[in-house]
Amino acid sequence: MKIQTILCALLMLQGAAASAGPIEDQIKFRQSAYSFIGWNTNKIKTQLDNPDTLSKEEIVAAANAIAAAANSGLGALYGPGTDKGEGWKKTRLKSEFFEKPEEAKKAALQFNLEANEFAKVAATGDVGQIKAKFGKLTQSCKSCHDSFREKDVK
Repeated sequence: MKIQTILCALLMLQGAAASAGPIEDQIKFRQSAYSFIGWNTNKIKTQLDNPDTLSKEEIVAAANAIAAAANSGLGALYGPGTDKGEGWKKTRLKSEFFEKPEEAKKAALQFNLEANEFAKVAATGDVGQIKAKFGKLTQSCKSCHDSFREKDVK
């Protein structure tokens, strides 16, 4: 029974990775998604760093974009073998991502939680709360980067 359960789980994982496409495509899509998230994060940071020209509408739009990306199913872009290879550039995903799946899952869930919570707080327009929650959002990014992303592409 255990063997059947394990085989079933492996087939499901393989199917999820196959539906996301070849390894190179998974890496490209993943790199694009995180570039998009980074772009929106930088827009928010720029707004918060410039209180005289701060646009709450731009913060809300960027927060919603980050939440949408976080909820888009990015996990499908982490198929086996995507810690090696190239997308638009060489991947920086560490093999530890696959060696520590529970830790990786926890980091992903924390990012999703923080992205969704940040979008809710951004909608209130309360700059103090936005700054505090933005710090938590960016900390969730940093935590994952520290654990699962290479500092420099070799």
